[in-house]
Amino acid sequence: MRKSQIDRGVYNQIGSACQEQNENALALYVHWPFCVSKCPYCDFNSHVRESVDQETWRSALLADLAHEARQTPGHRLSSIFFGGGTPSLMPPATVAALIAAAEAHWGFADDIEITLEANPSSVEAARFADLAAAGVNRVSLGIQSLDDSALHFLGRAHDADEALMALGTAQSVFDRVSFDLIYALPAQSAEAWAAELDRALSFGTGHLSLYQLTIEPGTRFATLAAKGELVPADPDESAALYELTGEMTAAAGLPAYEISNHARSGEESRHNLAYWRYQPYAGVGPGAHGRRGGAFTRRHRKPENWLAALARNGHGIEEEKALAPAEQGVEALLMGLRLAEGIDRARLDYPLDRAAVARLAAQGLLAEEGTRLRATPAGMLLLDSVLAEIVA
Repeated sequence: MRKSQIDRGVYNQIGSACQEQNENALALYVHWPFCVSKCPYCDFNSHVRESVDQETWRSALLADLAHEARQTPGHRLSSIFFGGGTPSLMPPATVAALIAAAEAHWGFADDIEITLEANPSSVEAARFADLAAAGVNRVSLGIQSLDDSALHFLGRAHDADEALMALGTAQSVFDRVSFDLIYALPAQSAEAWAAELDRALSFGTGHLSLYQLTIEPGTRFATLAAKGELVPADPDESAALYELTGEMTAAAGLPAYEISNHARSGEESRHNLAYWRYQPYAGVGPGAHGRRGGAFTRRHRKPENWLAALARNGHGIEEEKALAPAEQGVEALLMGLRLAEGIDRARLDYPLDRAAVARLAAQGLLAEEGTRLRATPAGMLLLDSVLAEIVA
């Protein structure tokens, strides 16, 4: 994501799947923190407000963007990702202004990927053409389920028919479309998930993000689970669903290139690959994180605090610190092993526990191919434990 001696020394992987590494390339993340309602499983930085002053927010995001541009001269953007929250609630004029400002500050790669997350409501789908005209060329739809009862359980505001109409609109407007589904719901059977996934694969999108339901601290689902009013799926059954998911997507030509992300060759999210390959990226907006110049940045999380910091300091940063090479090495390892392609140990400036690597490889959880180290499908199921063992 950006040029820096430390970043290149720690992890400057040449990816095999989608994109040539360019030491001047930078990815940009823009966070829109607002949602119509808070989903019971969501621990993202999302907030519900009765009203949003759009002019204030457009000006503030542009100012935060300009600050990041001053910290990263000489770079060219390879991707932009509008995340949230619900960024499809942003006026298309705001999206257009941010894209135009980003191009003026950094310049764009010829094949820049510009993604926007969207809810599949009819109101938001009506804006898709305007968002495409603003410069968005890839949309990620938060469909989450194709079953109305599951959507109700997940607290979603749309039903399955509305989601499929939005998907059709998106496919007619954008060059590339992805959508999310959540599985391993309480009492969900393998047969039910297989039928839903088979239907999802029939729509012809080149990318699917398929996430197991996790009970995150601080969410309404966590409160219900603590009271015994929600019983999460059995871990062994969830593991079986994960394996089934990998088999079905691979057979359909959308193999997993990351733990939860599946794509046809060439349709992988280039922006997210930049994260997982530990390339530099700038993050703007409330709660956004960044990695640039060997430093970690984190913006104020609460929208009002971010606005106040921006007015006071000219940026919304709450924390900025240099990362030691060893810290960067650990982060690169944690991110890189999420990918099916793994990591190139020759470009990883961090000592691994070689005995643990050998032991886990013998157990079929890791694979070494020359200097490349990757987690096997079985290892992906136990990745947290695998990482804990090999970090020296």
